Amino acid sequence: MTLQLIRLPVDLAELARIAGERGWTGGRRQHFDEGAALHHLLGETFGAGVLQPFRLRVAPRQRQGRLYAYTRHDSAELVETATIAATPEVMTALSLQALETKTMPNAWRAGQRIGFDVRLRPTVRLSSAIEAPSDRTGNRHHGFPKGAEIDAFLAEALRHPQRDTMMHQGRSREAVYRVWLAKRLGDAADLEEARLVSAQRVMAARGGKAREACDIVMHGTLSITDTQRFADLLTRGIGRHRAYGYGMLLLSPPKAATGD
Repeated sequence: MTLQLIRLPVDLAELARIAGERGWTGGRRQHFDEGAALHHLLGETFGAGVLQPFRLRVAPRQRQGRLYAYTRHDSAELVETATIAATPEVMTALSLQALETKTMPNAWRAGQRIGFDVRLRPTVRLSSAIEAPSDRTGNRHHGFPKGAEIDAFLAEALRHPQRDTMMHQGRSREAVYRVWLAKRLGDAADLEEARLVSAQRVMAARGGKAREACDIVMHGTLSITDTQRFADLLTRGIGRHRAYGYGMLLLSPPKAATGD
């Protein structure tokens, strides 16, 4: 079936309550990870990976969020599955009666320019260990072993501990994340431009534990180079943690080309 974009209202208070009751908070209720909670909730309600990648968007001071996701299932099938499988509290958290869908294009064009909005967790796995530098008092903080997964900018900063060196080379946080994103587009599309809209530290609940992680949003414009690979990328999402609300490309009009 053609790819569908769905929109589903989510009651955030109910989502948090369910997460606390079922132990999806990394051991502490204050470590509420909306992405992890939705990962579990959507899987048990619609089936593993049916609504993925997804993105939860919440307006300031609102108690209700809007879940966007790509799926190969139509709205009638989604509602039927949820009606059969969902528990009463899940039906309270997810407003199935307000589920909306849109059919995505079934063909793309090489050279087509498209704007995007994407939430990412830009991590890398270290090919070699990094020893953390000493602070001003001479105390050495812990480093990271080979194979550790850490934030891409943190990896750059630790490998170039002199801030002046990073800035001289133009390796700002935004620049590092832009390179990270371009690599993950691969042969599917060229990244024309991308800007860092927000970056924050959040609690990530995984396997009954919680730890801090970097959460960013980037807006930009890309140009399709391989139509099939771009279609696959849209369906799959970008980077790791796609099952937890990251990597979904929300499309928009492209930024005006230079000289237009």
